[in-house]
Amino acid sequence: MDTSVDPALRDLLARLQQKYDVMGQDLTSYLDGLLHADYLTYWDYIHLDTLLSLQNPKTQFPDEKVFITYHQITELYFNLILWEIDQIVAKTDLDENFFVVRLDRIIRYFQNLCASFDIMSEGMEREQFLKFRMSLLPASGFQSAQYRLIEIRSTEMINLVDPVSRPAMLGKAINEQLEKLYWRSGATELSSGKKTLTLQQFEEKYMKDFLETGLNHADRNLLKIYHAKFNGRKEVIQRLREYDLLANVFWPLSHMKSAARYLHKDPEDIKATGGTNWQKYLPPRFQKIYFFPELWSDLEKAEWGRPAIEKVLQRP
Repeated sequence: MDTSVDPALRDLLARLQQKYDVMGQDLTSYLDGLLHADYLTYWDYIHLDTLLSLQNPKTQFPDEKVFITYHQITELYFNLILWEIDQIVAKTDLDENFFVVRLDRIIRYFQNLCASFDIMSEGMEREQFLKFRMSLLPASGFQSAQYRLIEIRSTEMINLVDPVSRPAMLGKAINEQLEKLYWRSGATELSSGKKTLTLQQFEEKYMKDFLETGLNHADRNLLKIYHAKFNGRKEVIQRLREYDLLANVFWPLSHMKSAARYLHKDPEDIKATGGTNWQKYLPPRFQKIYFFPELWSDLEKAEWGRPAIEKVLQRP
């Protein structure tokens, strides 16, 4: 019987031996463990059983499963976006190709998010939604911390301050600017103007994280990286502008389309889940949030979101 060992296998064993020697580990023990280990399966690798156990509706209305599942999918996409941004920030030898490739990934994630929102806006019976939503109070999609972290990692904090307060907040410390972020004014009660419980819960859990992220990314957000390394590069500018539109125009407009379908009621709009003021919070033309303001003309900023609004919110 031929007992010769394939040279490629011998080389692989030698490299494995070197790897485990550096760690002070016995390669033979690891190979013995591998011999007795089960084969990896698809369902174990993605933890399918666990994943499918995470949808726990609070009511008996069938369409609540659509609602909860889609929000979970959204958070997974947000997590991927944060992962791409963190790779950019951590890259010590960042070049244009790496930056552009990661921006393209972020753009694809947001494109899928925007295109998929019809699952929400068209995929539930209005009567079911208006009933089961009352069992979710005060929880709200407004409380997505990952999306706020995406915003903070993408631009300077001043660009996330509400447009009325922005001039006065120029040059202020990050913790002061954090108090005037645009979305905080959107989580107020429609009648009294006081903070909703939704906002109170959200701030209590996450504001410390938002401040820490703002401080840590003050010089390492995507806008700062653009100015430091890729200022004026056409390929980069193209991607940053597309990302800006997707995140700050088309994504909120997808929400507006859904809100208009489910919460519009003449002569008065129905409160959003958690009591958030979606009529003031969602429209891009009110908030005028752009991650990369230097990449837009004064006219583009003045008309921010208007053409898209007219298209998205057209009703038959």
